[in-house]
Amino acid sequence: MSTKERILDAALSLFAQNGYDGTSVEQIANAVGIKAPSLYKHYRGKEDILNALIDSAEMRYEEMFGSEKHVGKIPESCEEFIEVTMERIAFTMRDPIIRKTRMLLVQEQFRNERISEVTTMHQLDGIQGMFAKIIKGMMEKGIVKKDDPALLSVELTAPAVLQIARSDRQPQCEKEALESIEKHLRHFCDIYMETKKSKKEG
Repeated sequence: MSTKERILDAALSLFAQNGYDGTSVEQIANAVGIKAPSLYKHYRGKEDILNALIDSAEMRYEEMFGSEKHVGKIPESCEEFIEVTMERIAFTMRDPIIRKTRMLLVQEQFRNERISEVTTMHQLDGIQGMFAKIIKGMMEKGIVKKDDPALLSVELTAPAVLQIARSDRQPQCEKEALESIEKHLRHFCDIYMETKKSKKEG
């Protein structure tokens, strides 16, 4: 890991634990094992580090979870939909970088405009837009009943977002949160998926 990457790693841990305002450049440098002046060779200051962290997390999230622009393969069945969605949920709950970034976003969303926008995208607009596209694609395949994809996306994602937040606050509840999300996904499939129809067509 390069010094630049080590700075980001240390800063993310400190920001998640102490908040942005509660962390100094000196603390970050000490955590890396360098002097503050050496840190400025890599980043202009704390805000530059914060923006680099957000950019890095966004790229990681896009690659591993997906986005409205990158929804991935449209599932062909209820079981495939549940499996792929649970893999995404497990990633976002367990990946240490994404989890620490989310903790940072929650703390700083009322103090930083960019963080506010990123938080809204991940907890509302972005995730709902992504699943609206997935649901619409499944409607076009005859797997999901015809309805409003945007509304179904809200119904699908809201409980998962709440359970992820609960797991962040209470890590000991992770297993229970995952079980609750999977139960909700199966209930969603029971209500909206044309399981019998899709089997006949297959």
